[in-house]
Parts: sequence; structure tokens; C-alpha cells
Amino acid sequence: MGTVIGVVGPHDLVDDVAAVCEEQPGVSTLRLDYDHESQAPAIVEAHAAAVEGWLFTGIVPYMLSRDAEVLTRPAEFVDYLGATLLSALVRLQHEGQDVTHLSIDTLSTAEVNATFAGAGLPADEVRTLPYRPKMTSQQAVAFHRKGPAHAVITCLSSVHEALRDEMHVLRLVPSVHSVRVALRQLLLSAEGQAQEDAQIALGLIEVENDEGLLREAAALGGTLAAFRGGTHLLVTTRGPLYEATGGFAGLPMLTRLATDNDVVRVGFGLGRSAAEAESLARRALARARRIGPVAAVLSLRADTDIVLESVPVARPEEQSLSVIARRVGLSVSTLEKLQEARAAAGGEPLTTREIADRLAVQQRTARRMLHRLELAGMAERTGNLSSGSSGRPLTLYRLTL
Repeated sequence: MGTVIGVVGPHDLVDDVAAVCEEQPGVSTLRLDYDHESQAPAIVEAHAAAVEGWLFTGIVPYMLSRDAEVLTRPAEFVDYLGATLLSALVRLQHEGQDVTHLSIDTLSTAEVNATFAGAGLPADEVRTLPYRPKMTSQQAVAFHRKGPAHAVITCLSSVHEALRDEMHVLRLVPSVHSVRVALRQLLLSAEGQAQEDAQIALGLIEVENDEGLLREAAALGGTLAAFRGGTHLLVTTRGPLYEATGGFAGLPMLTRLATDNDVVRVGFGLGRSAAEAESLARRALARARRIGPVAAVLSLRADTDIVLESVPVARPEEQSLSVIARRVGLSVSTLEKLQEARAAAGGEPLTTREIADRLAVQQRTARRMLHRLELAGMAERTGNLSSGSSGRPLTLYRLTL
């Protein structure tokens, strides 16, 4: 069975990018084009069930879809740097344009300067408008119109359409090499997601009245069996459990079972083997017993436990810190410090070192905390930043709690 990749972009790029993808054995594509970048999130949401991964023809539709929180599958975008930008400069020179006087949108200033330096070209008179969250095509058009007459390089089809009758404008298009690089990374992510979804999930359930348990097991795509000491064993895999719990945020079955039972305790373990999953499920059930008569806990490797709420879980910003603290196993004071760090950064990503400094803890402790928040959907990895030494790169996290 092959991998279906959803290719999203303007109509004149989707076919070319999809054709490169389909050169890879076992890969088929779903070609989804738009008239404007703003349509990308709706396209992704409408076709999410039909693909194993998303490949965007540029960073803008990718970021719009990510910020709209509709990406439930691995996703990558085609990078326009390096050879792609360099080939555009060569083309402009052949067309008689002065490539040392340009305006360029979406690409970062540092990356543009690096490409120009590599080509032996001065970049002093090159104006750049790096992409930032919520940047609109209208803002990009206004940026290019500002200043003296010059050639324009844009990554946005809507900007190209708006300016092509006013000035010399060239839209960057993905190179075959850049598509292949993005596809390779996407396939690795999709394979990792598939393997992760296939992890064994074992649930140990303590309940007085087992009526309805078979129905709950079926809803999780699993099977139910009797276990020792009157405990029930539910066997499923990570994928259905992740979907049923809203990304390990809540366990609706706990609420349903609690309507007919004074005691309902559930411990889920997620492992790469049945033995590992059972050991983690025992640990989870033990913690659920300590919490109270109605509780559910998910135990993962690396000593990570997540308390699953028994009611529909609100968005992180709508929850009290005490509720979040129980879910992720951190103290309220720690969460308050993390909120202060997020506010001080203006919502921008923070490195693990910055968070460790804020909390006065070691970096490995900060990484462990952030991993718990990430699993609970309250932190998001946005990339890596070189530490400036031979040590490991610093991971960037955007806090959403």
C-alpha cells in the first residue's frame, strides 16, 4: 500500500510538484490547487482523511494551515532558498534587470544575504520582507510598491498577479531538487507517524459495573478481555487512542462510565511491545488510584504520565492552572513561570536554554517539562537553533498554555 501525499499550492505549480513526487516509488498524490493562499487551510481541512502527509508548494500556505490548527498529518513545505533563489537571479540578469536592486518577500534577510554572498553579489540595496505570522499578500504588495522602481521577486502567486502589470516581477517556483528534499523529509515524518500510530496501547480498567465496556472498546478500535483481580484489559493502538482522546487531552469514556459507577479508574500504557505497554499501564493505573475514585492516566516512556480529564477539555487558555497542572504533572508555580516567559517573549518561540534560565533548572529538566506540555498540546516545536558550540542544537518551543 502506497503513501498518498496531498500537494497544495497555486494551480500552475501543483502539477509540477506532484509529478516530482510521483517519481518516488509507492507515492501517489492528491492535487489540490487554490486561487489564493488564504484558501489553503480550508482545503487541508476538507481532505485531511484522504492523505498520509501534506506537501505545500511554499511556506505561506503551510504556515496559514499550521496556524489554523488543521494539520493533523505530517506536513512540509518546499524551500525556495539556495538554488531556487540563485536561478531566479540568473534569469533576471538574462532579462536585463539589475539584481543588486531588488525587493524580495517571504524569505528571511539572513538567508537572502547568504545566497547573494555565495554568488559574489552585493546585497546592500536589496530590500527584504521576511515572512511573519499573519502577514498578508496586501502587505507584501505594499512593500514592493514602496521605494524606487526595481525588479521584484515574490513567493506568492497573489502578489505576482497584483504587480505583474506594474513592474518587472518574478515569482519563485520550486526547483526539482528542493521538491525532492522536502518530499524525502515528509516521507520520513509520515513513516515515523505510521510507526508511532501502530504502537500498542494497553488499558487496565477498574470498574464496578462492566456494562458498556465492550462498546467503549469498540469505539477505540480495540478488544476487551478479563484481567487479574477483576480488572479489565483493553487492547488497541496509539492512533485510535490519540483520536478518541483529542490528542491525549481527555477521555470521554471515563465520564460515560462514571454515570453508572462510583469507581472508575483507567490506566493506559503506550509501548513498542505488549510487555512494555502492560508495564506502563500498571504504572498509570497505580497513579489513577492515588488521584481518586474516578481518574484516568496515560503513561509513556521516559517517565512521562498524563492525567486524562474525564470531561470535554477546554482550550488551554480556558483552563485553570490547577487543571493543567494535574494533566501534565507540573506544579502551578512552574506553569505560572512558563506563562510569564511566554508573555515576556511576546508569544515568540523560546529555546530550551531560555526556558531553563527562566525556571532556574537544568536544560534536561526544561526539555522534560516541555515534552510533557507538547504531549498535552500546550507547547509546539518550531525548529532548532544552533547553540554556537559543538553541543546539541537548542530546540525552539512556542508555548500555548
